[in-house]
Amino acid sequence: MKLYWLCISLLLSFITGCSEENSDNPIQQENPDEPNQVKTVIPSGEEPYLKLKSDYIFDQEKLYTYELILPQAHLARLDQDPAAEEYVEGTLVFQGDTISPVGIRYKGSVGGFVGCVSGSDWANPSGNKTCTKLSMKVKINWQGRDEKFFGLKKLQFHSQNLDDSQMRDRLGYWLFREMDVKGPRAVHAKLMINGTYSGLYSLVEQIDGRMTRYNWDDGKGNLYKEIWPLRSNGRAYTEADYAQALKTNEDEADVSIMSAFATSIISADDQAALQEVIRNSMNLEEIMAYCVVDRTIRHDDGPFHWYCNGSSCTSHNFYWYEEPQSKKLHLIPWDLDNAFENIIIDRNPVTPIADQWGESQANCEPFSHGPLRLRQWSAACDKLTSGWASFSEEYDLTKEKFISGPFSEGQVNQKLTEWSEQIRAATEEAAAKHDDALRMSQWEAGIESLRRQVSFANNL
Repeated sequence: MKLYWLCISLLLSFITGCSEENSDNPIQQENPDEPNQVKTVIPSGEEPYLKLKSDYIFDQEKLYTYELILPQAHLARLDQDPAAEEYVEGTLVFQGDTISPVGIRYKGSVGGFVGCVSGSDWANPSGNKTCTKLSMKVKINWQGRDEKFFGLKKLQFHSQNLDDSQMRDRLGYWLFREMDVKGPRAVHAKLMINGTYSGLYSLVEQIDGRMTRYNWDDGKGNLYKEIWPLRSNGRAYTEADYAQALKTNEDEADVSIMSAFATSIISADDQAALQEVIRNSMNLEEIMAYCVVDRTIRHDDGPFHWYCNGSSCTSHNFYWYEEPQSKKLHLIPWDLDNAFENIIIDRNPVTPIADQWGESQANCEPFSHGPLRLRQWSAACDKLTSGWASFSEEYDLTKEKFISGPFSEGQVNQKLTEWSEQIRAATEEAAAKHDDALRMSQWEAGIESLRRQVSFANNL
């Protein structure tokens, strides 16, 4: 039942456009002279977090502990209304170094708060915090500070409250990156709040300009969130629409590369011409790898699930990056907490994609699917996706490489074993401390379920 309501909430959060990225408005202190005022700590310049790169905190071999310190009045204000997603001022402590002040807030759209706030309307979360863990965001560049934290401006800790394995984020992003798809890095992390152990979280890299510069030599180009080149009616968006989706270079707002890409897709009058557009505008091996990983792990709440509201259909949970010099575009995966669950059966009543890769139905009109009869649209009816699906030989070869390589049962099981041992003590500690924490038996069953899903996909 909990999964059912999560799925409903995820759909509603998509349709209503609820986005955590638009909630960076700080809560102002009512009285700057109050005893709860957060002190400013000026670094000496020799601190490791100023000298080392982000690889340090995304080291797969390490489990680091982070501590957030907030005045009680600030923490109470967050706990009173987590869904407001407003920043308060606090302090981050890591390995003896203090970064202060920073902005701190809870994060997550509707689905992130289901069952964890007191309000009675789950579709419009409200009320005070009722769960020990909620996903959190820490804004290092608070009030315009220049210093970065291991080269990063933001940290985001995902609660994993609805993932009994505590592995979907980490494994999914690892698989994409092993196939040379530039996705965010993810590791586990322990989080302390005001001296109390909150629990084990997934630390997922923020997709922003820091991330693009880490992954691409030509990394200062445009980053777009959740806008597809074409609408479901086959038309391009306006330049103003593309500009509205920018997450970098917002002030310049030159969207000519994306706009030209959309126009070239529309202009391709046959499959050969469309394939040529794709080859010229994208890295074919990379996009084939993206499609293979996405479909094999059933990231059904991603870009290939087109949710429909009336006659309009759109997808979500992806970013685009465009290299300004080569004008190549790259699709970036995001939000993998619902991946893997539909591999054996469609366990989620909202997210399952009805079609196999490259197939379509209902004459490319919206259709109802699943126990809730929710409306969706076949991804292959999108001209760009149909172009990708037309590279059938390249797709099959890439899938063979994926199945025999990083997604093989041997490699995945090895990673799950390594990571399980890394986080076992932290999981036990949380279970002993908090009544609502994941029980060890639940966690172990979640890991075994994930292993079975991987095995099934390998032998399908």
